[in-house]
Amino acid sequence: MNSEPLSQNLAFLCSYYPSIAAVCRRLQINRQQFNKYLSGQTWPSRRNMRKICDFFGVSEGELLMEHQRFAEIVGLRRRPLPIQPTDVMAHVEQLYQHSGDLGRYVGYYFRYFYSFGYAGKIIKCLVIIYEKDGRYFWRCLERLATVGKQGVKTTKYAAALLLLGDRIFALEYETFLKSSVTEVILYKSYHPSVAYLIGVQTGMPLLRGRRPAASLVLLEYLGKSVDQKKALRACGLFNEDDSAIDPSIRSLITNRIPEGTFVLETEEI
Repeated sequence: MNSEPLSQNLAFLCSYYPSIAAVCRRLQINRQQFNKYLSGQTWPSRRNMRKICDFFGVSEGELLMEHQRFAEIVGLRRRPLPIQPTDVMAHVEQLYQHSGDLGRYVGYYFRYFYSFGYAGKIIKCLVIIYEKDGRYFWRCLERLATVGKQGVKTTKYAAALLLLGDRIFALEYETFLKSSVTEVILYKSYHPSVAYLIGVQTGMPLLRGRRPAASLVLLEYLGKSVDQKKALRACGLFNEDDSAIDPSIRSLITNRIPEGTFVLETEEI
C-alpha cells in the first residue's frame, strides 16, 4: 500500500502543533513509532489509525487523499479567524450595547423561590442591584443553616444584568466554586414604584446530583438602602407555611404546570 500520502498528510497535520513530540504525547503513541509513520516506513495499526483520525478530526479516507487536495480541505477547516483580545466577550458586548437602563431597579431585594435541593422548602435571600461604569450587576447573599453542623453558612453569588426586550436577564454564578451558571429572567416593573419583580430561574443544585431544574422566582423591593445585617438575618431556608413567608408571595412562587400547558411559566404582576 502506498504510504506517501499518509506520511505527507500526517506531517502537514503536525505542522499545526508546536512539535512532533507534543503530538505524540497527546496521542500517547511512541515517538519512534510515529516517526516511522511520518517517513512512510510503517503503516499505523487499526487502533492507532483511529486514534490519529480522532485526534486530528479527519476521516481515514481524507488522511489517504492526494496531499494537495488534503491540504486544501484541512486548511479551510483550520483557518483561524482574526482574534483580538476584546473579541472573547464580543457576544456579551453586543448584548450590552442593546441593553436598556436598569437605574430604577438599583437597591435591595428579598429573593424568594422554592429550593432545588430541599424539597418543599422556600429560600429567602438578599439581592443587591448596583451600577458600575454604566453597567448593572447584582450580588446575592444566601444564608442557610448547615445541615448536621452548628452555625450558618452564607453563600455569595454574582450576576451581570441586561434589560433586553422588556425583560431583565441575570447571568449568575456562585463566586467561590464557579461550577455552574443560573439564568434568571424577570418581568420589568411597569408601576410607578418597584414592588415585586417576578420571573423564572434555572439552577443545578449539588444536593440533587447537579440535575438541572427550573422554578418561579420573586424579588421583593426593600429600598435604596437598608440595614444589610438585619436584612440578612431575616434570610434563610423556611417551611412553606412559615410566617416569614407572606402567603401572597408564596402563591406567586408556587410551581405549577396547569393542565393543557407543558412548560413552567409565569405572568407579570
